[in-house]
Amino acid sequence: MSNRLLKAAAFAVVVLMVLFAAVTVFASGGGEATAPQSVVPESSLPWWAWPAILFVVCFVMGIVAVLGGVGGGVLFVPIVGGFFPFHLDFVRGAGLLVALSGALAAGPGLLKKGMADLRLALPVALIASACAIVGAMIGLALPTNVVQISLGATILGIVAIMLMAKKSEYPEVPKADALSSALQIHGIYHEASSGQDVAWKIHRTPQGLATFVLIGVMAGMFGLGAGWANVPVLNLMMGAPLKVSVATSKFLLSITDTSAAWIYVNNGAVLPMMVVPSIIGIMLGSIVGVRILAKTKPAAVRYIVIVMLLFAGSRALLKGLKIWN
Repeated sequence: MSNRLLKAAAFAVVVLMVLFAAVTVFASGGGEATAPQSVVPESSLPWWAWPAILFVVCFVMGIVAVLGGVGGGVLFVPIVGGFFPFHLDFVRGAGLLVALSGALAAGPGLLKKGMADLRLALPVALIASACAIVGAMIGLALPTNVVQISLGATILGIVAIMLMAKKSEYPEVPKADALSSALQIHGIYHEASSGQDVAWKIHRTPQGLATFVLIGVMAGMFGLGAGWANVPVLNLMMGAPLKVSVATSKFLLSITDTSAAWIYVNNGAVLPMMVVPSIIGIMLGSIVGVRILAKTKPAAVRYIVIVMLLFAGSRALLKGLKIWN
């Protein structure tokens, strides 16, 4: 396993070197020489230092995200947007691609194991992805300080949800509602820890689908991904088992984030010098995090994530209010 990790790290270093070389050539081409500096106008460091720092930060972020049970996007946007001198539009575009890369890597395996449910995911994905497009367009149209204030308030709301949310392994669903019965949203999955097959069904489907309208708009507007909100709604509101909710949520990101990401790509708000080191750092950190997870109690790290989000959300809010620049 250590050899695989070393190979992955070596590949990351090669990709970063190629990226830096390509941008160096681009920067020395005459009229475009100031492009990297325009992206980091507040920085006194050379432009190539920020992708290197971003890689290290995202590597650590990937470890913490796995241990804390949150998606990479929900940490990436407030932390990078609050403490790095990149424009918030570029940060949000990169945040969506960070969340999307993790979802694309995990989605097929979750479906193959029967953890993610396609019947549950498709109606939710249809609503959330359409609303994510609207949210992305709203986010790009609003002034940066308005988005910063809204982002800060949303992150602080996420902290409150994480503090108050109760995780229910197997919610009690007395009877499936008419809509879920019509859509045949139910299933059976194998619980490896107990060796038993668990049958499940959902209720309050109309209320859950209506909630995903708001979740989709916020996911596209802030570039957070929506795993932080998908799981509580699927699990606590609609009554899907926790593991099914987590797996389906991860699969959902591969659909909803794609829709919003295209809006940022089309508007030129995706910067390779940010996206490449971010994705490589998050994915390598996630590999290490999975190994550490087996030996670490995630409850303690959950509070570390909450403290990080509380600090980053407060900074985003104060930055938007021009109290802390």
